[in-house]
Amino acid sequence: MRALLRFSAWLDSLLTFIAKAGSWAMVVLMLIVIYDVGSRYFGLPKPFGLNSTMVQESEYWVHTILFALVIGYAYTRQAHVRIDLVRDRLPIRARYVIEIFGICVFLLTYVAVAWTYTLRYAMTSFAEHEVSSATVGLSNLWILKSFIPLMFLLIGLAGISQLIKAVAGLMGKLPPEKISETLGGDL
Repeated sequence: MRALLRFSAWLDSLLTFIAKAGSWAMVVLMLIVIYDVGSRYFGLPKPFGLNSTMVQESEYWVHTILFALVIGYAYTRQAHVRIDLVRDRLPIRARYVIEIFGICVFLLTYVAVAWTYTLRYAMTSFAEHEVSSATVGLSNLWILKSFIPLMFLLIGLAGISQLIKAVAGLMGKLPPEKISETLGGDL
C-alpha cells in the first residue's frame, strides 16, 4: 500500500505541476480580454495580422486550455460539487466505500468513454485540417480540440489517485492529513 500511496502522491504532484503551468493561461486570458476591449473601444492596433474574430476566438481557446489543465488538480483538492447531505452523516468507512464505488463505476467509466470519443474528435479535426467556421477565424482547430481528451486523461489520473487514497483509507492505512483531501466535507 505504501508504494501505491507514493504513486498517488506522484500523480498529485504531476497534476499540481500541470495545473500551475496551466494557470498561466489565466494571465494570458486576462491580457487577451484587455487587449480585445482596448482594440474595440480605444482603437488599439491589431498586430501580427490579427483581426477581431481571431482575438475573440483566442479568448475561448485560452479558456479551454486553462480549464483542461487545472481540472485534474481541482478534483484532487475536492473543488468539485458534492451533495453531502446523507454521506456526511455516515461512518467514515461507509464514506470510503461510496467514494470507491463512485470513482470505479461512474468517474473512471465516464472518463474512459469520453476520452475515447474526444480523442477521435480531435484526430478527425487534425486529419481534416479543420479551421474556424468564421471565414477570418483561427486555423488548426485540432490544437484546441486536443485539449479535450487531455482534460479527460487528467481527470482519470486524478480519479486513480483518489481511488488509491480511498482504498488506503478503507484499510486504515491513509495518513490522517490525507483524509479530508480524499473524502472532502467535514470530518
